[in-house]
Amino acid sequence: MDDDQERRDGKQNNWVWYLVLTSIILLSVGMFVVNNAVYRLKYPDLLALLSEIKYASKGSQQKLEVLPSTESQDAPESLQGYVELGAGTESDRKVRLSGIRNVQIDDTTITGEIRKQTSESAAVEGERVWSEAAWVRFRCNKDKNEQTGQELVQALKASNVDWYYSDGPSFMNQYGPVLLMIGAIFLIMMFAARRIGGVGSPMSFGRSRGRLYAQDDIGITFEDIAGVDEAVEEVREIVDFLKYPDKYQRLGGRIPKGVLLVGPPGTGKTLLAKAIAGEAGVPFFSLSGSDFVEMFVGVGAARVRDMFQQASAKSPCIIFIDELDALGKSRSGNVVGVHDEREQTLNALLVEMDGFDPNTGIIVIAATNRPETLDPALLRPGRFDRNVLVDRPDKSGRAKILKVHVKNVKLAENVELEHIASITSGFSGADLANLVNEAALLAARKDKNTVGQEEFDEGVERVTAGLEKKSRIMDEEEKKRVAYHEAAHALVAYSLPNTDPVHKVSIIPRGLAALGYTMQRPAGERFLMTQSELEAQMQVLLAGTLAEELVFSDISTGAQNDLERASSIARSMVMEFGMSRLGRVNYRESGRSPFLGAGGDGIGRDHSEETAREIDQEVKRIVDEMGQRTRQILVERRQALESVTSRLIEIEVMDAEELARLIDETLPGPRVAHGTMVSGAATSAVMPSGSSAPSAVSVQRGSEAYSAEQAAKLRDGNTASNSGESEGSASDAVG
Repeated sequence: MDDDQERRDGKQNNWVWYLVLTSIILLSVGMFVVNNAVYRLKYPDLLALLSEIKYASKGSQQKLEVLPSTESQDAPESLQGYVELGAGTESDRKVRLSGIRNVQIDDTTITGEIRKQTSESAAVEGERVWSEAAWVRFRCNKDKNEQTGQELVQALKASNVDWYYSDGPSFMNQYGPVLLMIGAIFLIMMFAARRIGGVGSPMSFGRSRGRLYAQDDIGITFEDIAGVDEAVEEVREIVDFLKYPDKYQRLGGRIPKGVLLVGPPGTGKTLLAKAIAGEAGVPFFSLSGSDFVEMFVGVGAARVRDMFQQASAKSPCIIFIDELDALGKSRSGNVVGVHDEREQTLNALLVEMDGFDPNTGIIVIAATNRPETLDPALLRPGRFDRNVLVDRPDKSGRAKILKVHVKNVKLAENVELEHIASITSGFSGADLANLVNEAALLAARKDKNTVGQEEFDEGVERVTAGLEKKSRIMDEEEKKRVAYHEAAHALVAYSLPNTDPVHKVSIIPRGLAALGYTMQRPAGERFLMTQSELEAQMQVLLAGTLAEELVFSDISTGAQNDLERASSIARSMVMEFGMSRLGRVNYRESGRSPFLGAGGDGIGRDHSEETAREIDQEVKRIVDEMGQRTRQILVERRQALESVTSRLIEIEVMDAEELARLIDETLPGPRVAHGTMVSGAATSAVMPSGSSAPSAVSVQRGSEAYSAEQAAKLRDGNTASNSGESEGSASDAVG
């Protein structure tokens, strides 16, 4: 389209400047070389040459040689026919001039052609070696006085040399080089000014940093988006409106001014914006919220105005602002004047999106994973009319995403994408892309021709638990302790009814500090967690450290993260979910981001010190109670613990089938531990997005609970317990 052609022409402008500048430089160099190629002849040498040369007639190239006359004493001597220039010793360089023609005379210079020979070496046996004679241009300066002019004319007439008076130098000959140099300097200054005035330069404070993309430059459509079908349908209407506006306007509809894409990191918000640009067929401006933030007050507001001015010239078009939270943070609670620059920038954006002079035909699409921090004035209808949630995909969505990412991957016949989707609960689109890449790299490392299911399984473990460190050598005592730790996690998880199935147990170190891990994977997608499930998860977390105490009468630092997670679950039960003796009361004003999982633990709490003490006591009571239940399971099933530990020390990695076989053989009878509560008897609680139900693969390592989805407080997926003891002090034991 025309806009695309204009953009491509704009890209070529810099090359035009480069070519013009290069041509001027080459022309200047050429003129300098040509000017230096002219032989500079001194005036006395010119007169000497004319005195030694005489042609048969004017314009003739036949020289005469006059012999001495014995009859007349006034007869001239014979003409030598040349002059040699260059004084000094015999080794000096000499020049022989033996002809002259086409002499042109003006007020101050004499030009023409002379026949020139050079001798670079000294004379050999009294004779020099001369180069072949050649006609070259010469230049000679002369005085303006009349006597000099008459003397030169007489010499030229006497030698019959072809000569004439010049009309004077032309304007270009006289002033051309100067004008050329001035033009070159001017172009260089213009080029430097354009470079200085580019993006990021000190001369472009008020210029927008938005990049304009044509449809051909993006190459992404809705066909490349998978797993977020609902979000695609929401934004597809915007594309349809841009293509066929009359379809909606005849019914009185108006195009939405803004669309806000919200969701966790890695779910494809930016990719969805690119697909909108690729489908819409209109100019697409892309920039980040941080591009507006500067230390100088007023710069960001000027960039906002400049961005909309550029967009108005290309209307209809789309402006995409990534990481909107960097620009649009809420102004409430801020002290006046704390950050005038950010507030002015936000005010400018508010006015441009829905002010007195509306910008018709411009759609603003923004993306953020922190919608709770945005200013309410920015989110109201008329500015961002729609909020589109781009959430983590479910099982079918993950399968579709995997199909997109494996298009260029050579898969083995045994690869089942549905199975991979089922074991990657809680993975975002970016996680799945990373998984496919890890699997391909593992296959290449093994010199395989295709990527098999084994590489995908290993890739899941690498993404969730970290890189396997087989080179790390543990002594027998540490290895035995880690084995008991992991076996306890697996045994308690196997013995409780409200836990996810154990998938794998390993005492091979992985990641930063884990010396072992137990991985659990859910049987299906989960969106709620019951009280009994939370309590079972706590028992699995506490099993490792209690097994160490039971066997060795001592505990290690490896349980640091296990205790942290168990305490966090207990505190959430008390303060958020109403699952304690304090009643169904929420004691926490959560400042946690629904998508990042980070944030406050109740900044500016709404309860008293006495209530806070009761909360701490209730948290401790719940953790102690879960510890007693876990200890009872380990004591009653000590034989199974010993059996699993011995086998784990022997083979280091144990799958679910072998774990079940060992426990069933060692411990005949019911699988469920005595006194445990079934899920149906527990009270359900709706988990907020910040602490979702375990429906993604999580790994507890080094007696630590490590989650592949660190954005959630309670893991969105399978709960896996890793018992790898961490090295160093308790503070060093990080999962």
